[in-house]
Amino acid sequence: MQGSDASGLCRDDARSVRMDAATRHRAWPRVPTPVRALAAAMLFILAPTAGADAPRELPTFTHPAASDWINSAPLTTAELIGHPVLVEVWAFECSNCLASLPWMQRIEGAYQRRGLVIVGVHTPELPEEHDRSQVAAAVRRLDIRYPVMVDMDYSYWKALGNRYWPAFYLYDAAGRLLATRIGELHAGEAGADAFERLLASRLPIAAGEQQ
Repeated sequence: MQGSDASGLCRDDARSVRMDAATRHRAWPRVPTPVRALAAAMLFILAPTAGADAPRELPTFTHPAASDWINSAPLTTAELIGHPVLVEVWAFECSNCLASLPWMQRIEGAYQRRGLVIVGVHTPELPEEHDRSQVAAAVRRLDIRYPVMVDMDYSYWKALGNRYWPAFYLYDAAGRLLATRIGELHAGEAGADAFERLLASRLPIAAGEQQ
């Protein structure tokens, strides 16, 4: 079962309070900025524990069929060696995932040209999220341009040892795990900014940029 809290994550947790499917991804009331900042800082501290089950090496992508990829031909982990990889686990009706989309798109614009590979892993929770055509429509509607692997059978979710929407896994150019972050990411918040600095430190400096 999945739940959500004001710290910016949805969780797959049998201990969560039962709620009907129509309310699981409902947006929570906007909390004051100082409270959000405190929650983000606490999440930054707790995230390594929350992602403790993540594999030390980038797992092999579990969906080799072209029909399971959007915006890309099927990727393999072998062809990504030499590039840092950011994997995001998300679902298109998860309000916390949608709240992180501006951060993801900013990261794409700033770092993809420097060699970062972003892979969105769409793992469904609600019934409509199990419909590939709706996933594809959501990717178009949300203007997501990086590769998205459709993980209908939860195989990559399980390979990552994941339990949360959204969840972020950063692997270095050799495919080794650098960091995980659980919950919403927003520019200007401590955890997100630290995560971005780590990501940027693993990429070459682009022409015209300064250290």
